[in-house]
Amino acid sequence: MKLLRYGPAGQEKPGLLDAEGRIRDLSGVVPDIAGETISPEGLAKLKALDPASLPLVEGSPRYGACVAGMKNFVCIGLNYADHAAETGAPIPKEPIIFLKSLGAVQGPNDDVIIPQGSVKTDWEVELAVIIGSKAKNVSEADAMDYVAGYAVSNDVSEREWQIERGGTWDKGKGADTFGPIGPWLVTKDEIADPQDLAMFCEVDGHRYQDGSTRTMIFGVKKLVSYVSHFITLHPGDVISTGTPPGVGMGQKPSPIYLKAGQTMRLGIAGLGEQTQKTV
Repeated sequence: MKLLRYGPAGQEKPGLLDAEGRIRDLSGVVPDIAGETISPEGLAKLKALDPASLPLVEGSPRYGACVAGMKNFVCIGLNYADHAAETGAPIPKEPIIFLKSLGAVQGPNDDVIIPQGSVKTDWEVELAVIIGSKAKNVSEADAMDYVAGYAVSNDVSEREWQIERGGTWDKGKGADTFGPIGPWLVTKDEIADPQDLAMFCEVDGHRYQDGSTRTMIFGVKKLVSYVSHFITLHPGDVISTGTPPGVGMGQKPSPIYLKAGQTMRLGIAGLGEQTQKTV
């Protein structure tokens, strides 16, 4: 299934994408794409529905972030071998964890605001893992039992603030609009192998990132298990799993960063695409 949230910001309704790519309204069935709705039991109930029995949503409404109610927006740094190489960083011995502010979360096609004073705002297409059940100290063998599905994430980053301003990475990662998620939560049964997904990111039509989850250093099972030993994960929480090479910071002979008036387009095979304008 492809689950989504649609409507004006702050007033999103739950929906489902049918086989013809049309939005079906789920608001008469569940309150939101959050909590119990994305538990194994909740997803089984939704899967039993006939999409044709649900009201058809007319027009082209705005997509909100595809999941609500998250307590933790966890990100993994330097998790692609080829991305680590382009930044000159050593391969991490264990996953690098940082948290993105929940205030960064937004719809997949909403404008990205370049913060006041920013000179090094950058793009990062990432596979987001969406948690469906409370996970604490889970094993790798059981990790997938706690996953509801996947989505596209853009881990927008301000590199000067992240790297040159002291302290942790968080200050370059948590600005308003720096966390677009969606367009859909694609349930895990639709993705045969999360470690074999093509992914890309373009800026103004130029493809900078053209990678695959195959080059992840730590895969989805490892990350869900690992993070759960440090942070209790709750339904709706997101783990954004790192980015392949091609970020602005890594461009040769010199880095390229975003400026107002540009368009980012990014996507992952089977999970849809996002398009954001920078303002």
